[in-house]
Amino acid sequence: MNFAIRYLTEYRYEGKVTDNLNALRVRPATTSTQRVDDFHVRVDPEARLQRHLDYYGTEVIEFGVPQPHDHLAIDVRARVVTAAPPDPPATKWEALSAGSYEAAGGEFLLPTGDEPENGALDELFEASRANSPLATVQLLSELIPDRFEYRQGATYVGSTIEDLLAAGAGVCQDFVHLGLVLLRRHGIAARYVSGYLWAAPEDDGDDSVEVETHAWLEALLPAGGQRGEPVWVGADPTNRRLAGETHVKIGHGRRYSDVPPIKGVYRGTASAELEASVTMTRLDPQASARA
Repeated sequence: MNFAIRYLTEYRYEGKVTDNLNALRVRPATTSTQRVDDFHVRVDPEARLQRHLDYYGTEVIEFGVPQPHDHLAIDVRARVVTAAPPDPPATKWEALSAGSYEAAGGEFLLPTGDEPENGALDELFEASRANSPLATVQLLSELIPDRFEYRQGATYVGSTIEDLLAAGAGVCQDFVHLGLVLLRRHGIAARYVSGYLWAAPEDDGDDSVEVETHAWLEALLPAGGQRGEPVWVGADPTNRRLAGETHVKIGHGRRYSDVPPIKGVYRGTASAELEASVTMTRLDPQASARA
């Protein structure tokens, strides 16, 4: 699938602010099933953009606006081609004990300290165990939205898993954080993914839709590569399915705080009003991301 993506963010401040420093993680990644044909960022007021890769390999674009200003606009545009991933491997649980799997999983096997205490997740952990790692990933993608309502405003960007449990509702970020904790507890390496999702209904003929930045997870499944190496498989617990060619990945980390799309700070006492929009347009459904 071939997409044009526009991500427009606008801040309006009640008064003048200075030294506005920002870090963007908005560029789609290049992977075996995803190719970036065009990408650029424009900011107003104008600023020099600096780019580097973070610890996890996500491109970070940084800029600063030192002079006084009362607005900031960040206009991101990209063209991306995606392809459907190969079928995931359905290997047995015993394959997780291989040294090659532990080496590949690394820190994504380790707990992040997000798990609630007092056994709050014990029942979910037992209910999410299936007959293979792949089946467990698929079961979790159904179990989480069965147990928790998707409701904007139920949580906020800094919410914890305990907040999700208390509210009985949350958004994609909360669903992914819960999935990560449960998968790692099962011994499956898992990581948080930030990106864009083509969310047009299958029976809708629209070529352009308004969406939001999205989150899903990737689980490391053993012995699935051409040489028997583990492979990362995307799963979207918000939408009850494995990730596919409608998912456009930006980057990954251990949790949301590793891959926030926009993070910034400014000097001044003025409050800010934020407006953000993501528009995805499907351009050429016949294009392929594979070489």
